[in-house]
Amino acid sequence: MQIELLDTFLDLCETRSFNRSAERLGVTQSTVSARIAALENALSVRLFERSRAGTDLTIEGSRFEAHARNLRHEWNEARRRIQVPDRGAQLIRLGIQNDLAALHIGQWMADFRRALPETAFYVEPDYSNQMCADLLTGVQDFGVMFSPKPHPDLHFETVGEVPYRMISSDTDALARVRPESFIFAHFSPTFEAMHRATTPHLTGAAISVGQSGTVAALLTAMGGAGYVLETTAESMIASGGFRSVTDAPVLRQPVYAAMHIRHRISNVHRRLTRIVRRRLAGREG
Repeated sequence: MQIELLDTFLDLCETRSFNRSAERLGVTQSTVSARIAALENALSVRLFERSRAGTDLTIEGSRFEAHARNLRHEWNEARRRIQVPDRGAQLIRLGIQNDLAALHIGQWMADFRRALPETAFYVEPDYSNQMCADLLTGVQDFGVMFSPKPHPDLHFETVGEVPYRMISSDTDALARVRPESFIFAHFSPTFEAMHRATTPHLTGAAISVGQSGTVAALLTAMGGAGYVLETTAESMIASGGFRSVTDAPVLRQPVYAAMHIRHRISNVHRRLTRIVRRRLAGREG
C-alpha cells in the first residue's frame, strides 16, 4: 500500500473537506479523491460519505482510522530503523523544546549516551505542535516539550518545570515596567496564560516572541524588560546591563516527556524519561 494513501485518509479524517486536505497536502482535489478511491478499492469498503452538509466517515472508515494511524507509524518507524548509523544498535530521534535545548542539551545527551552507549541519537530542537505530529507519524521517538497535545495515540508524563524571571535594563520595580518597552513572551499557551494573569498591564506590548533566546537578544539590542529563563536572567544581570524585577512573579513552565502510546512501557523510553526528570529536579542522571 502506498503511504500517501494513508496520509491522505488521515488528513481527511481531520479536515472533513476534500478541498482543505488538498490545500494542506499540496495536491489537487482530484488527487485527494483518487487516493481515497484507491484506498477504498484496496479495502473493498466505502470510507467517506459526501453530501451537501460535508464529508463524514462511514462506520467502516471510523473502524479503519486507528489502524491507519498505526500503519503509518509502523511504516515511518521501519524506515528509520533500517537507517541506523554504523556501529549503532538503534537510532533514537529526539525532539526537544527550543528553550530546553539551549539550556539542557549538553547534560542530557551526556547522560543519554552513558545510559545507552550503543544507541545513535538524532536531536532536533522544535516546538510542541510539530513534535506531537512527528511522534504520531513515527518520524520521532521521544519528545520533551511544553505543550502536550492530547491524542489517543500519544502518552505524556510530567517531568518537571523550568523557571522564567523578569529582567529589565531600566528598573527593578514591576510598577515602573512600561508596556511600550516590554517584550511579551508566549513560550507556550500555559506560560502565556500565566503571564497575562499575573501582569495584565503588560499584555499590550508591541513585540511578542516565543523563545527565551530571542527575548534576550532583543533586550540586549534595544533595552527594556521581559521574561527569560532564570539561568539566562542570572547571566544578563551578572553582565551589569540588567536588573531583576524583584517583585515580578517567577513563572514556572511545566515540562512533559512525550512518546507514542506504544512506547510508554519501552525500557529505552522509560530510561530517557527518568534522566530528564532527574536533571530537571537538579540531580545527576
